[in-house]
Amino acid sequence: MLLNEEICWAAVRERDRFQDGRFLYGVLTTRVYCRPSCASRRPRRENVRFYESWQAAEADGLRECLRCRPKQAESRQPDWLAGLCRRIEARCDEPLPLAELSRMAGVSAFHLQRQFKAATGLTPRQYVHQCRMALLKTGLRVGTSVTEAVFAAGYGSMSRVYEGAGAALGMTPAQYGKGGAGLAITWAVMRTRFGLLLVAATDTGLCAVEFGAGEAEMVDRVRCEFPKATMTPLAQPYPQPFHDWAAALEAYLEDRRAVLDLPLTVRATAFQTLVWNYLRTIPRGETRSYQEVAREIGRPSAARAVARACASNRLALLIPCHRVLRGDGELGGYRWGVARKQALLDWEESPAAGD
Repeated sequence: MLLNEEICWAAVRERDRFQDGRFLYGVLTTRVYCRPSCASRRPRRENVRFYESWQAAEADGLRECLRCRPKQAESRQPDWLAGLCRRIEARCDEPLPLAELSRMAGVSAFHLQRQFKAATGLTPRQYVHQCRMALLKTGLRVGTSVTEAVFAAGYGSMSRVYEGAGAALGMTPAQYGKGGAGLAITWAVMRTRFGLLLVAATDTGLCAVEFGAGEAEMVDRVRCEFPKATMTPLAQPYPQPFHDWAAALEAYLEDRRAVLDLPLTVRATAFQTLVWNYLRTIPRGETRSYQEVAREIGRPSAARAVARACASNRLALLIPCHRVLRGDGELGGYRWGVARKQALLDWEESPAAGD
């Protein structure tokens, strides 16, 4: 049964312990194979191969990693989980109702739902969707037409893909297949009490909200994320709906009681989405540790992956990663500078005017 390399590589990037036991990855330059969660230095994608077993890796001339010891048995996951995930990946282009997944696993539907979510952080349905989206991305990248890629990935209609494509791809499937070509991004730079803030948006929502020292630097960062998109600076007065989004951000930075609930257009892995959705529930003036976030999202051993998801956030304030600290209470890192992180926390913890 072939491994889904898109899902495997995402697990390696996030050092996802819940994928341990499902596959191994080998690094051709070091000739070593590891578990997905291995803490060794992350390799370059072009140097990585994936294996179903240590025997397959060693047959390819690789040796066992002495840090993560991939030959040692894993006992944290249900015996049926790895096989079920592999079957989902192989058959995600087919209808896979819960009853069928339950039959594959040999457990009740209730037991399947509970154990699957506890082990992977996703429901079976969400995992099927993730696998289909990975198939869709692969099809689009190799030049398959959008219609063919959509139906080959198991989606029953074009409309169902376009309904959820914004969150998973950050753009429509056609734009993704062209590297963002045809995507129009408008942007403006605002002066705030915390420094310059760049706001960039597509016609569906905000794709970047970034602090920075200079306009050129911030615009270049967005261009790196959307290399083939057309980027247009805006001058005031801003057109709708950009005006409303900018006004909401300005109101929030002037009055802590203002609510930020704006449409977002972001690309994210399933794990990043899990973390970022949780961060948006942390009340203003409160903080959590990376370990607490990991526990709350059902991934208690993924604190380091949570930290990486926070570091990958491109939407300052809207996804409040500044509210997550190290376990010892120290600030930890922040994409836009630790001093700014402290200033944001101090401002949020101080009483609002009129309180």
